[in-house]
Amino acid sequence: MATRIVYVVFILPIVLSIAFGSIVMADVLQSPGRELNMWPAHSGNTSNDNSITITGLEKQYTVSSPIEIQVTVNDSVFDCGDLYVTIYSGKDTVVSQNGFFKQCFVKNKSVLPVDDRFSEVIDTPGQYELVVKMNDQNQKSSISASGKFTVK
Repeated sequence: MATRIVYVVFILPIVLSIAFGSIVMADVLQSPGRELNMWPAHSGNTSNDNSITITGLEKQYTVSSPIEIQVTVNDSVFDCGDLYVTIYSGKDTVVSQNGFFKQCFVKNKSVLPVDDRFSEVIDTPGQYELVVKMNDQNQKSSISASGKFTVK
């Protein structure tokens, strides 16, 4: 008697939820334009062109000197959006990441980040890559630029 209760209380709900979830997932994936993307590499459209530029990035820094950059965007699609500045020491090793949200700049023709500044000090000598990425207001598309530098 006790084993039947265990099956009804614990096992049956698990089996039913997996079956129901599978039916719902199969129905959703049958809709046109739907796909299962468990590990997206990026979201939306990404371009790497002359519409975004990094200014102030030197080729070489000393260990104690700050890395200070500004970003200029020449695309009106990205007149407002989120700016991300990431420094990588290897292919996927993030040293620093900064986010500047709701950057609206076209009406002022200003550089990014607006009313803020990016300044980072790296303590370890080596080769680094700085990547700036600007997402539009709806987080549907993005543009990016990158530059390499050395810390000695």
